[in-house]
Amino acid sequence: MPKVTVNNISMNYEIHGEGFPIVMITGLSFCLRIWDKSLIDELSKKFKVILFDNRGAGQTDIPEGEFTIKMMADDTVGLMDILNIECAYVLGFSMGGMIAQEVVLNYPQKVEKLILWGTACGGRKSIPPDLAVYKLLIGAIEDLTPERLAKSTIPLVFTRDFIKNNPEYINDKIQRILKCRIPFSSYARQAKAMFNFNICRRLKKIYTPTLIMQGKHDILVPPQNSEILAELIPGARLIIFENSGHAIYPHESELFITSLLEFLE
Repeated sequence: MPKVTVNNISMNYEIHGEGFPIVMITGLSFCLRIWDKSLIDELSKKFKVILFDNRGAGQTDIPEGEFTIKMMADDTVGLMDILNIECAYVLGFSMGGMIAQEVVLNYPQKVEKLILWGTACGGRKSIPPDLAVYKLLIGAIEDLTPERLAKSTIPLVFTRDFIKNNPEYINDKIQRILKCRIPFSSYARQAKAMFNFNICRRLKKIYTPTLIMQGKHDILVPPQNSEILAELIPGARLIIFENSGHAIYPHESELFITSLLEFLE
């Protein structure tokens, strides 16, 4: 996999397809291996798809010091600059959606259209997950072996019915998470960056066309957060996926692709 130096760290990335670029930003502890192959294959038919590992995850460097969402947004734009991408569609999933918000506010000229998937604007306006979800998260953190982290992630991002009915997919996803190889220090610093994130008051300054995608049964980022985003971002369009958890695409892949392509085209 190719690497480039961005903000004094070596960043791992991949490019799939040709056409107008779409930059895809992953969530907490994830790396570029987490994206579903069928999603990337579908998008790469029409677009140049840029995937990368955030700082501290996958094969991107683990620098010293704290992480912030702004720092990871700067990494994203730094990668775009090195790849000579003047402007792109930017899609952010979960923590990646926070990074995407920071990108569009700090570098509006770099974002042609914005897609926010299962994310929040932080601060007091955000709706936190319930206590049972926190217990799952804390359990993973207290004993952060790679296997424990991977397996504890599954019920946070997929519905019970999906897990029950798709055992092969779930096993494959666990293996993909394991390949992200995030150490505890990186997980903790990414998580702290999320908890410190608060951008709600600035969202009224986003004038980029924005699509917000939310699973109705998302327990990690409750759906009210997407409603808040839709209220605060001028002209934003919100789609609620009735049968999905946090990871919308595997639950409702056809509707996800149709909705995304309709927005982008």
